[in-house]
Amino acid sequence: MRLSRRSAPAFLALALLTVLPYDSLPPAGVAQAGPHMDATTGKSADPQPFGAECRVGVIGSDVVAYCHNPFPGTDHVSLHIECDRWWDIDTDTAPVEAGPAMTVRLSGRCWQNVRSAWVGHAR
Repeated sequence: MRLSRRSAPAFLALALLTVLPYDSLPPAGVAQAGPHMDATTGKSADPQPFGAECRVGVIGSDVVAYCHNPFPGTDHVSLHIECDRWWDIDTDTAPVEAGPAMTVRLSGRCWQNVRSAWVGHAR
């Protein structure tokens, strides 16, 4: 029996569906437990999503971060800057409140080069 090029993909899909074991598919109407889901109830373990999305940019020795909070809860964000030179003081900004649907700007600098910069989050 020779398959045409048009019917080969359909035959392959049908063969894969019949080969899959029945136990590998979840029963209809049962929620799958994800990374933030309770396996027994199928509901979210964290009732409200949290965390502003931040973008950090480094230009020379200056660091600027923009954080937008799309969630209903307030996020307190702070900028952490690690300077490249041993004598250059690393800095942490005071936490800034990013309310719902709010964008905040955080900035800081080193005297010379920046090794790394990141944003911390707190409820």
